[in-house]
Amino acid sequence: MESFRRKKQQAGKKYRLRNYNFKIVLYSVVLSILGVMMVRSASVNEIQTSILSTVEKQILAVGMGIAIMLILSLIDYHILLKLVFALYAVNIGLLIYVRFINSYEILGAKRWIYIPGFGTVQPSEFSKIALAVMGAWFLGKVRDRINHFPILAAYLLITGVTVALIVIEPNLSTTIEVVWGIIAMLFLAGISWKWIGGALGTAAVLSAAFLFLVFQPEQKILNDLAEKNIIQSYWINRIDAFFFPDQYPNTTYQQTNSVLAIGGGQLTGKGLNTSSLESVKNGGFLIEEQNDFIFAVLGEELGFAGCMFLIVLYILITIEGLRISARSPDLEGKIIAGGLVAIFSFQAFVNMGVATMVLPNTGTPLPFISAGMSSLLGSYTIMGILLNIGLQKKRTIMEV
Repeated sequence: MESFRRKKQQAGKKYRLRNYNFKIVLYSVVLSILGVMMVRSASVNEIQTSILSTVEKQILAVGMGIAIMLILSLIDYHILLKLVFALYAVNIGLLIYVRFINSYEILGAKRWIYIPGFGTVQPSEFSKIALAVMGAWFLGKVRDRINHFPILAAYLLITGVTVALIVIEPNLSTTIEVVWGIIAMLFLAGISWKWIGGALGTAAVLSAAFLFLVFQPEQKILNDLAEKNIIQSYWINRIDAFFFPDQYPNTTYQQTNSVLAIGGGQLTGKGLNTSSLESVKNGGFLIEEQNDFIFAVLGEELGFAGCMFLIVLYILITIEGLRISARSPDLEGKIIAGGLVAIFSFQAFVNMGVATMVLPNTGTPLPFISAGMSSLLGSYTIMGILLNIGLQKKRTIMEV
């Protein structure tokens, strides 16, 4: 009997081509091709300042990303779990470096490492992956004690170090995405509904308190917190702009024009690389159109149909990722896959939510679409890990 079990476990480690999720590869490549087209359109008037243009960097990143995805898909994700402390240490080290040692800074934020001739690398994009592996490793070790307060406190402390370092860069959007992933991993680990109910109740109270502070005359408490550097003053400005857009036209400038661009695309758009004088993009009314607001370019040029095509692709990737998580051979694989999918899909939602003015303005790249090597390589890394977990899905006795 023991021999049969051992054989069954060994069979579960064999990679079979029929288990390779080619759909994820297809969706990722299609999104990347669409991204290259959008970046080319958004950067048509770019003044090149480095060896490669933005489009050339994007194409290079797509090629590198596909290679990384395919290689990682064949590397047992359990190796990542064995290297968890090294990954965690490198992650923390890079976040400390960009914030406290590296002098490279853009608009008061210190998030990047500058590589001459190529541009910048943003370590926080890869922190999502390191955090998912660390979270899965820890929760896998304490699976039977997950609902004990000291264990939850330890989990929040371990993950909280990464969150704190990202917050002080400052990088609010990535912070929110990472926190979402941390919560998703707890849920997948089987945390009690009592804790979930308590957390939802606390969130409701905090939300009510937050709204009270926002609508308080002169927002005295919020301003006091900003003066004490407990929160960033630009956070307050963006929140105010979201709730009172007419009073903050300069702050809502990007989002307002983004909505105009998307609406102007109507059903089928004005055409790829449109030269129309009525184009919001061509008129120079979009800022960061190749990055944070590339969804506006897509909406204007490909219309509602193009936007829905993009959204469907994200939904399909999310569904495949959740299936991989559900069929994972162990809890660690389930948590890694589910956590990464949660972060990936939430990032896409935040970007599109900002571009359509559904959410307050916060800069985050649209996965596979926005210009930027860090975001693109990070997305492909996530897909590669998902593919490997999918290759090791649970087997039945009949399959063995």
